[in-house]
Amino acid sequence: MISRFRNRTEAGEQLADRLAPYARRSDVVVLALPRGGVPVANEVARRLSAPLDVFIVRKLGVPGHEELAMGAIASGGLRVPNDDVIQTLGLTEADLEAVTAREQRELVRREKAYRDGRPPLAVRGKTVILVDDGIATGSTMRAAIRALRTQQPKAIVVATPTIALSTYHEMGTEADEVVAVLTPEDFFGVGQWYDDFTQTTDDEVRAILQSRHHVPTRTES
Repeated sequence: MISRFRNRTEAGEQLADRLAPYARRSDVVVLALPRGGVPVANEVARRLSAPLDVFIVRKLGVPGHEELAMGAIASGGLRVPNDDVIQTLGLTEADLEAVTAREQRELVRREKAYRDGRPPLAVRGKTVILVDDGIATGSTMRAAIRALRTQQPKAIVVATPTIALSTYHEMGTEADEVVAVLTPEDFFGVGQWYDDFTQTTDDEVRAILQSRHHVPTRTES
């Protein structure tokens, strides 16, 4: 039984095995949270013979304590505030707006950089497999789920190689299904479950999406 992954490619292979019921279905699309989720999702999409795209989410970090999220924004213009953090720290609407504006610019930059003018995949009426390379608290994934819901998919399946056990249970109230390889109780960070957790670059994301765009997928009803 696997206890950690060599790299994101192996993690994607392991994850794809658990997603086998979704293989070769015409109603399935795979969306990756960049950047680290893309190489994982690439293996999932390849093995399932499903189309691949990115779904971009940006954390809204508290000024001066950017690792703490006061919310998130996602593709499609949705902002999901973390009201508990905002109220506890006495943050103002101006604080939220300033960080939102900065992160929105980065979100738009990534949308343009990764897709090379290609439109996003249509997800209405589809089963969306939403992939990241690991999930700790789940705040970014929750923002992605809520943004996707506005596009009316048939179902949202959160898929990840590793997720904190407590978050795994909580995520079940947001997604239609949660699929994971490892669900450790002691979870200090995603990187602890990988031998190689080198940061994925924008160029690597672009290359993966370009290669998938030129490879036809097999589908059947």
